[in-house]
Amino acid sequence: MGEVTIRRALLSVSDKSGVVELASRLAKGGVELVSTGGTARALRDAGLDVRDVSDLTGFPEMMDGRVKTLHPMVHGGLLAIRDDADHAAAMEAHDIGPIDLLVCNLYPFEETVARGAGREEIIENIDIGGPSMIRSASKNHAYVTIVTEPSDYAALLDEMAENDGATTRAFRIRMAAKAFARTASYDAAIANWFAWGDAYTNELGPDALGATPFPAVMPLAFQRQAELRYGENPHQQAAIYVGQSAGAVGIPQAQQVQGKELSYNNYNDADAALELLSEFRGQDPAVVIVKHANPCGVAQAPSLLDAWKNALACDSVSAFGGIVALNRPLDGPTAEAICEIFTEVVIAPGADDAARSAFAAKKNLRLLLLEDLPDPRRQGFQLKTIAGGLLLQGRDNGAVVAADCKVVTKRAPTEQELADCLFAWNVARHVKSNAIVFAKDGATAGIGAGQMNRRDSARIAAMRAREAAEAAGWAQPRTIGSAMASDAFLPFADGLQAAVDAGATAVIQPGGAMRDEEVIAAADDAGLAMVFTGMRHFRH
Repeated sequence: MGEVTIRRALLSVSDKSGVVELASRLAKGGVELVSTGGTARALRDAGLDVRDVSDLTGFPEMMDGRVKTLHPMVHGGLLAIRDDADHAAAMEAHDIGPIDLLVCNLYPFEETVARGAGREEIIENIDIGGPSMIRSASKNHAYVTIVTEPSDYAALLDEMAENDGATTRAFRIRMAAKAFARTASYDAAIANWFAWGDAYTNELGPDALGATPFPAVMPLAFQRQAELRYGENPHQQAAIYVGQSAGAVGIPQAQQVQGKELSYNNYNDADAALELLSEFRGQDPAVVIVKHANPCGVAQAPSLLDAWKNALACDSVSAFGGIVALNRPLDGPTAEAICEIFTEVVIAPGADDAARSAFAAKKNLRLLLLEDLPDPRRQGFQLKTIAGGLLLQGRDNGAVVAADCKVVTKRAPTEQELADCLFAWNVARHVKSNAIVFAKDGATAGIGAGQMNRRDSARIAAMRAREAAEAAGWAQPRTIGSAMASDAFLPFADGLQAAVDAGATAVIQPGGAMRDEEVIAAADDAGLAMVFTGMRHFRH
């Protein structure tokens, strides 16, 4: 079928925004209006002549509205193949009139879950009739136009205006594709609530899913937020998608105040910066600098400006063209200091007028503002694609505090050394493995990331600390008197020796290696204090 003239429309919507205006325009074009429940009342209140679906079916709405459109008079009108002789005969025999347009959106299941409603209310917001009608109309898009989003009402009216009250096949196919995507995402939300929400755990206990948090089938539903200029490289295509959960806090939810559109790499690096910054949520001023998803400088200080200077001093070479994230609203002096080097993206929970003014001269610099920082200990899952499948795991939200640290050397760390250990540890968990981080007085002194062995990561971190000292004109690198963190256990004493050679006086690591005693002995021989956390933080 090519063009199909719309003579009868069925309108049944939960979200009533724009539906009265749409119905008015349809009625002026001579379209017969059929509607249900609250939608019909809204149209009548607006003075429109509308026929109840119960008049169409011969049955009243019943069971608190659970049953109203599940009827052959509705689905026959949506599913009938108009130029099929048998279908036409069945329509005539049972007095089934064709429905040319279905305007339908669904009960607000996702929103009901997001606001923490009770189980019974959530169950009642599982729409049955809506998805059934949408799927019927979408399947029969050769003859029926389906519209599920109020944002498409204008497009529908324009389409009808351009085609003398009809819709084209191309338009119907496009709307059907959106409609099937909507019912798929709706069902995914319901399935995920049953799998990971309160449906089973409240009623049947935590073992209802067989003592596993992973459902046998994992439906995914994400909405495209934007197409990006390209992916990691110019020859790759890319887009950003967001999930269905309300209240999410992340880069996709940030307000972009200025600058070019975010690229694929910007999103990836900015997310890495935000995840690390969240470790300092609600704490003293902190600044994180990230390059290629790895931190190259992190610091806390009494002021943002001092934190910026200390973070930059760790590795000013790598910071060029990096991502900067701050845990406090950005002020003018800090913004001016950031502008002294080339920076791709700056992320902060707010910015004052002086900061915005300083950045205004850097038109390409992207300033992203968030209302809050993510909770670093939030629950959730991480997904990664591999050839032929998907990997799913829980978020690495494990935390270590001073009381969790087990002293394994003859010498216990001083209060300052333990503080530096924990600071270095929180940074190391966000560095790609193998990860080594030196820290002193609330600032990173050297970072080694992504090496095939831990010794090389330690050597690279120490080398960068020496280069930073030379660039700053310091008498010695900041690794002297620092703490060294390792994201996983030190398998050999050579990793410990790298800390000794760099001038560290304390080490924090998970422990648990076959040669722990050898490593502990090497630390004792060097006079180092070392603590075990019992928890590792691989990041790949």
